[in-house]
Amino acid sequence: MNLPQDFINKYEKLLGTEAADFLASFDDPTQKGFRINPLKNEPKQLEYSLNQPVAYTKTGYYGSVSGHSLEHQSGYVYSQDLSAMYVAENVTVKPGAKILDLCAAPGGKSTQVASQMNNQGLLVSNEINHGRAKILAQNLERIGAKNTIVLNESPAKLAAAFPGYFDQILVDAPCSGEGMFRKDHQAVAYWSKDYPDQCAKRQREILLSAYQMLAPGGSLLYSTCTFAPEEDEQIAAWLLEEFSTLKIVPIKTYPGMDHGRPEFANGEGTLAGTVRLWPHHFQGDGHFIAKFMDTRQPVAASEQAPKKKTKKKERQKKQPVISREQLELWQNFAAALKPDLRFGRADLRSYGDHLYYYDHSWPDISRLKFMRPGLLLGEFKKKRFEPSYTLALALRPQDYAQTLSVTHAQWAQYVHGDVLQIAQKESKGWALLVCEGKPFAFGKISGGSVKNFFPKGLRFSD
Repeated sequence: MNLPQDFINKYEKLLGTEAADFLASFDDPTQKGFRINPLKNEPKQLEYSLNQPVAYTKTGYYGSVSGHSLEHQSGYVYSQDLSAMYVAENVTVKPGAKILDLCAAPGGKSTQVASQMNNQGLLVSNEINHGRAKILAQNLERIGAKNTIVLNESPAKLAAAFPGYFDQILVDAPCSGEGMFRKDHQAVAYWSKDYPDQCAKRQREILLSAYQMLAPGGSLLYSTCTFAPEEDEQIAAWLLEEFSTLKIVPIKTYPGMDHGRPEFANGEGTLAGTVRLWPHHFQGDGHFIAKFMDTRQPVAASEQAPKKKTKKKERQKKQPVISREQLELWQNFAAALKPDLRFGRADLRSYGDHLYYYDHSWPDISRLKFMRPGLLLGEFKKKRFEPSYTLALALRPQDYAQTLSVTHAQWAQYVHGDVLQIAQKESKGWALLVCEGKPFAFGKISGGSVKNFFPKGLRFSD
């Protein structure tokens, strides 16, 4: 690989005798990895081998997966870089936690955190770029989590909306991307000598907003996919200096992982508790991870400031209320769901013709830009309710009264957009389609055929 000379000079100075191996590693092949999704029911079979587990995450494995496989489409597996897996593994997940992934696209870390939360608490995943936020929403949709909100806002706007709200915050910050050079040679073209400093300025702005949203006693996880000390140890040192209530929580290292380098910053000894993943030592892409704990005493619920009272009309305007007719249409469909998935009126929100599950205890997001305000249950069309693809992926076969098992060949037909022909001519109505034990979509049965409702934008082309 043709690396910029300024990059070569910089790391020869920083790494000394290690530099030759470090620079040579950019020509090495990238090791692929994937995770299995514990939110899904135990599958009867997987196309991918689980014989090579990753030591530092219970759900990670070595190997590559196809985006056009049943396991990937139905959310049973997620392709992810081996280094990126270790970032979300260090998010502290406790029952009922409120967690923010501030710079979440394309969604690998959010999907990993969501799978660890087991649909308890709340995960807010945010991405400021609208196009990338759409991809984030699609990836979270696929894993079947019911406790997520996807926003499309600036960190500053979120800080104003959620002061001191989140128990855990993950900031996988936009960076100079040096750790991606081996996988994405195009990333080299964006690099310049001054780029890390420019990125560090933006990272400090993002972290200022993140700290404002951190609840007393919470934790902040900061990561980058770069090797630049300006964006790694020096940002960690800046956080400690800027916020006296933060302290570094040492991160466990596994074979191939390195401790952070205090000498790359101000020499603060606790910076050694951070983690560096170098490509000449570790099989994944380059990463830096730092974890901080806030030392302020958590505020007891009884001591929290009372919420401002709002007029009834204002509350109704903020929280879209489902109409009586819509509620009846939903309840007619939901009769086929397990009782705990039928959702009462207090946990339902209607945006236009779209119906969402939105737990009544979650915060008001009416003044924020969102991509997914909760779990999309379906859409109201001409006095009928049409269940969503999102809901299908959030269900297990036992969660819905009428399931239809199809062959792998029929699955391939359906995700292509074709109508299926079946032998059960007496069956009718909505069915949860299942292949090899894995729910993958809803279909509507009528007269021996299954009408196709697979989203057009996600259909597999020939």
